Amino acid sequence: MLTQADNDLLCRVGPGTPMGNLMRQYWMPAVRSDELPAPDCAPLRVKLLGEELVAWRNTDNSVGIMQNACPHRGASMFFGRNEENGLRCVYHGWKFDVTGACIDMPNEPAESNFKHKIRAATYPTRERNGVIWAYMGPRETPPPLPDIEANLLVTDPLQISVIHRPCNWMQGWEGEMDTAHAAFLHAGASKPEDFPEGHFNRYQYGQRAPKFSVLDTDFGTSYGAYRPAGDDKYYWRIAHMLFPFHAMIPTGALGEQAKVGMYVPMDDEHTMHWEIFSSGLPSLPNALAGSRQIANAEAAGALLPPRAAQQSGRATYVPTTTGWYGRFNIDQTMANDYLIDREAQRGWKTYTGIAGIRQQDMAVTESMGPIYNRTREHLGSTDALIIRTRKRMINAARALAEHGTIPPGVDQPEVYRQRSGEVILPRNVDWWEATKSQRETFVAVTVER
Repeated sequence: MLTQADNDLLCRVGPGTPMGNLMRQYWMPAVRSDELPAPDCAPLRVKLLGEELVAWRNTDNSVGIMQNACPHRGASMFFGRNEENGLRCVYHGWKFDVTGACIDMPNEPAESNFKHKIRAATYPTRERNGVIWAYMGPRETPPPLPDIEANLLVTDPLQISVIHRPCNWMQGWEGEMDTAHAAFLHAGASKPEDFPEGHFNRYQYGQRAPKFSVLDTDFGTSYGAYRPAGDDKYYWRIAHMLFPFHAMIPTGALGEQAKVGMYVPMDDEHTMHWEIFSSGLPSLPNALAGSRQIANAEAAGALLPPRAAQQSGRATYVPTTTGWYGRFNIDQTMANDYLIDREAQRGWKTYTGIAGIRQQDMAVTESMGPIYNRTREHLGSTDALIIRTRKRMINAARALAEHGTIPPGVDQPEVYRQRSGEVILPRNVDWWEATKSQRETFVAVTVER
């Protein structure tokens, strides 16, 4: 368990908080490219790390993200006119470019130089392969984008899905990375004998209590959860936490998929859960030779539904609204008990009665409340990665606050070149060394939109 002070440090991400300041050292996904589909389209409300922001696509196709409140008298820039490479407040016509400079102030006399004294808070953006990233940190020149393979490869199919999760970011992340739950929450009704010898699920469901090996890494933390696979082998589920909020989970053979989850805090009690996923990777290194422009968001797979929902119960998105929490909501929520089917649960058609793997995750993590009180929990041996990661995050936030120590990965984009997955290994080998060639990717190029 955590103390209340440590729980607050881990979960609170607003301006000036230790964890919020740590998050601001990194680039973070802010907007899916198809949310700003064309130059001079309507602006978009975006909430990140407790800040209310407005995003827009310029006439020249660049993207700006600025404070919601106009620096003049606080009117919302969401109502602004997106025109001629700037966003203009409709209250008095003040216009701002992507750097925050006021480039027009028509309500002031022509001879006034007042506009040159006014700046809005804006954040640098970069657009890569269907994702618009934002940097909210202190550096004048931002660090490089992380070399996350799923955001670099151009493959078919490539899937970019986003779901709004009304709970704290760490709560969602812990649910994602807790591999022991998969054999219960998602597959409690499955039997090992339903799968042939050699199939991963036969070993996972035949021994639902895995043992763990957990490591600190250059990019965060990693685990290998292992179970017997015959007399002389182990079945391993290998996954990674990558600073500050990335998750790579084991959902397929190690080395055969590029995938990442990102639990991006909107504020303390709301999270945008991103997933980028590609299977059937082309042979390497040819898949990464040269660069390729993405003509539009659909070409990058941005319009496909969530991967997890496809596996078991397709998620149904409700219509988008323009409110701060109006993006990427689905119809299964706490308010309707995630449409639980008690007859299906009672009859062992599913373990939970809730359709959809992602929706099952949402039910258990969101039912804990917006921010779970971790002083009440009782952790076991299968919580080893969660314990290690919490400590790593808290220590990194304190080191930054007290000593200015830059947290892992900020200036080393190459450490993000990882893959996760499942594998069967002889019992007498070191799992980390034995899987090096399958875990580490060959990312070599940056793909821009």
